[in-house]
Amino acid sequence: MTRQLLIATKNMGKVREYRDLLADLPFQVFSLADAGIDADVEETGETFEENALLKARAYARLSGLLTWADDSGLAVDALDGWPGVRSARVAGPNASDMDRIQWLLQRLEGAPAGDRSAAFHCVVAIATPDGRAWTTEGSCEGVILDAPAGERGFGYDPIFFVPTLGKTFAQLTRAEKNAISHRGMAARKAKALLARLIAAGEL
Repeated sequence: MTRQLLIATKNMGKVREYRDLLADLPFQVFSLADAGIDADVEETGETFEENALLKARAYARLSGLLTWADDSGLAVDALDGWPGVRSARVAGPNASDMDRIQWLLQRLEGAPAGDRSAAFHCVVAIATPDGRAWTTEGSCEGVILDAPAGERGFGYDPIFFVPTLGKTFAQLTRAEKNAISHRGMAARKAKALLARLIAAGEL
């Protein structure tokens, strides 16, 4: 039996990644565009989990479909966890990735390497139209460089250095990044959760 799953993002790159990840589960995967949904859900939560659940539950109600949503961001220790849930909005509503990188580097200017530790965090939430919901999470620790390096990735990837690999996220291939990234980890856990729920007859 094939089930329907809505991926609640307008980022088609993310939809493709999740569609590939879930290819061996019995789901027909829809994007918001596929479902004809143009509504935006305001991310008013104070944690990644709150925001992921807000989006998953809201889009599940709007669509009537089982819904997968995520929220992620970068937490820098020297900035007491900032920008955190505001990672995408901290430099303003129309800021580019480079604007956000410059915002962060300005606040860390002069900070020694030992004070530049950070972690990417991601929470995936899965919600049903009747209000049931589950979450999974993943994180990846690294160090913020004082200048961008690498051409791949997006967001803060060019300044997020992974010491165990000796590279920034932006210097990794997509496969390398997915193997260790916060989003890859949370997504694999969410996939396993879906498989368990199907096996238990809960979906």
